[in-house]
Amino acid sequence: MSFFSKKSFTLAVISLPILLAGGCQSLPKSPATSQSTISQPQKLASFNINGKIGVTSPSSGDGNQGGSAFYAWGQENDRFAIELIGALGIGKTNISYDGQSATLISEKTGTLSAKTPEELLQKATGWQAPISQMPYWISGRAAPSDKNAKLDAQNRLISSQNGAWSASFGYKGNDKLPNKISATQPTGQKVVMTITHQ
Repeated sequence: MSFFSKKSFTLAVISLPILLAGGCQSLPKSPATSQSTISQPQKLASFNINGKIGVTSPSSGDGNQGGSAFYAWGQENDRFAIELIGALGIGKTNISYDGQSATLISEKTGTLSAKTPEELLQKATGWQAPISQMPYWISGRAAPSDKNAKLDAQNRLISSQNGAWSASFGYKGNDKLPNKISATQPTGQKVVMTITHQ
């Protein structure tokens, strides 16, 4: 299936909302309690989104290095297809995941496969990104393996932590789904993703 449309890559520069400490609350520790108590949205079974993704990574001796790409992402349950244009130094790229293995096809690298999307991206580009958590975060909810999730006064996820990744979420107006996700690691690795839901 094709998820790419040139018209869909209209981006607006979006800044994160100011996070008011008094308006934040922690999620209860029990996942079952957190689902029913805070009325978090359900994980989207399927979605089509597009936007821009930027990656910054510390490099040895030369400060930070990075890249960016426009993307179109189609998700159906655990399967997804992502098309990247201007893709992080490797040209037009398609990444797909069938629930068991990930495949990347690009003009520069040819076809590569790996067990996980994260391993595949690392192999192809040297970049890291929390791809497996993204379907939850795009849905505006914490991933099952997240910790320290915080909500705003409207019960929208505004920050969460997954392993070394600390994520923050921006929203447009009263929207329940985020339009920007920023994820950082203490080492200086950073992924910023703007999102337009179709």
